[in-house]
Amino acid sequence: MAAAEPRSEPILGVLGIDHVQVAAPAGGEDEARRFYGGLLELPELPKPASLRTRGGVWFACGAHQLHVGIAEPFAPATKAHPALAVGEADLDRLGERLAAAGSPVQWDDAVAGTRRFYTADPWGNRIELVAVG
Repeated sequence: MAAAEPRSEPILGVLGIDHVQVAAPAGGEDEARRFYGGLLELPELPKPASLRTRGGVWFACGAHQLHVGIAEPFAPATKAHPALAVGEADLDRLGERLAAAGSPVQWDDAVAGTRRFYTADPWGNRIELVAVG
């Protein structure tokens, strides 16, 4: 099958990404707050009242959101992952902070001109941190 021709206008009105979601096991909200809110410094967002009984926690991530949803049974995403943009001047410092907290930090230079590393959240979900600016 041939690749579709690039379009200059969105198809069906899809404009971009609103949020990404990673999964956590039941009861993981406090650990999510420590990792995403504490180590990564993402501000927590209020979750709509109609969704609070499902568990999980939401964070602001620039103009987008990162949602930590509860999944049972739980299995970490070790390949699929969000890539979070970090200011060029902060990437090394963030890597050091994560390593000091016991999180894995794996630098990757596979893409020329791109500084990035991979880590894992407390449940083993893969997270990419990539320098921008």
